[in-house]
Amino acid sequence: MSGAREGSRSPWFAEPEKDLEAMAEELSREARGWSGPETVFTPEEFGLMPGEKATSAIQRAVDAAAERGGIVRLDGGRYVSGTIVMRSGVCLEVRAGSELLGSTDLADYPEHRAKRLTVQDTSMGMHQSLIFAEGCENICLRGGGVLDGQGSPANFPGEETAQGTPGRPFLIRMIDCRRVHIANLTMKNAACWMQNYLNCGSLLIEGITVRNHANYNNDGMDIDGCRDVVIRHCRVSSGDDALCFKGAGQRELRRVLVEDCDFYSACNAVKVGTDTQGDFRQVLIRHCRIGGLAEDPSGLKHACADSGISLEMADGGTLEDFLLRDIYITRAWSPFFLRLENRGRVKPGDPAPGPGTLRRVLFSDIAGEENGPRGSYMLGIPEKPIEDIAFRNIKIRQKASAGPVLKDSDFGEMRGVYPDAHMIDGTGCAPAFGLWARHVKGLYLDSYEVLPDGNDPRPFTVFSDAGG
Repeated sequence: MSGAREGSRSPWFAEPEKDLEAMAEELSREARGWSGPETVFTPEEFGLMPGEKATSAIQRAVDAAAERGGIVRLDGGRYVSGTIVMRSGVCLEVRAGSELLGSTDLADYPEHRAKRLTVQDTSMGMHQSLIFAEGCENICLRGGGVLDGQGSPANFPGEETAQGTPGRPFLIRMIDCRRVHIANLTMKNAACWMQNYLNCGSLLIEGITVRNHANYNNDGMDIDGCRDVVIRHCRVSSGDDALCFKGAGQRELRRVLVEDCDFYSACNAVKVGTDTQGDFRQVLIRHCRIGGLAEDPSGLKHACADSGISLEMADGGTLEDFLLRDIYITRAWSPFFLRLENRGRVKPGDPAPGPGTLRRVLFSDIAGEENGPRGSYMLGIPEKPIEDIAFRNIKIRQKASAGPVLKDSDFGEMRGVYPDAHMIDGTGCAPAFGLWARHVKGLYLDSYEVLPDGNDPRPFTVFSDAGG
């Protein structure tokens, strides 16, 4: 199906597409890793004895390195530790063949409450982590080794929740930091989210492998209100969202490049939301493989992803000027899912923001297989449509639906329902196998193909209060 063009006028996305490509080249050119003295500090120099818990000795090494700048090197096998607080100018290096293991005693993770209160703190109660940094500059985690949170339910019990996760530490949490470099590590088995970067500037994440299937809420990578971000050559497999952009820090996320990465999830492979109190602008994701797992290694969830790409604006905020190009989606029940709602979650005492904005998103040169059968869909609300969404050169193969054929009118507005693509599952699959759009203004389709693997009785598209 092709979108009509009016005369010779260029489509709306021509200019932002050009700007985003230029932004990507600039970010790639300017991305810098950690820089500092090559002086090496080891926990063994600071009193670590074989068989002891390493927390205090590692922290003493970090504090000493912070005085002049330098490298804290773990190169002696297995180090069991509670919370390590990073300092400016320090590189924590876990060398190949060595492991930094999270302690299984919750008492080793004292709470670190953010100095600048955010929605994440008030709504989620996330104050514990293995590695914590706040207000730091020029810090690094690298080395070729392993970070293992040992976060199984046996060690850190808790239910899956969209609210608080007390008692289940993150592996990494960094707040209000500048010049952060994360490189060449394997991260696995967090008790909750693997890594959370909140209001960080000049963030470079490259060459990491993430396997996070130990527990519930096992996100792979959460980027919240950061600017000048490069994520490249990363391999992420997670039980919850693999790559997630958030706005709970109430800061703008701007100028982000994600390239040559794998994001596989039992939830959403690439997601914006929920918690969209901040704005999201100028994001380019390119040359990536995303979708569901071949199998669920945890036994806690399922293999297929809920969605391949999910943009969920539920708490105010504006999302605009996103380009997702050269993406391969596999094993996602809904390859594309967009939702604009008015949940309005805020800090106590803050006014509700009203509906946010979701607009100016281009999906280009995207293919896939083994998807569906739920189907892709996008839902605005009557008082605030989703605007200016373009699909160009799309070819998705998916399973045919065996369920009943439903109409748009069979689905209510679904106010207050948690906005993930499974939100319609209690009613059934989307009313169209190719694309269902409701309350969408300015929808552009050019070479948009969806190919079921059998007879799917649903129509290709269903549009309700959508077009333009």
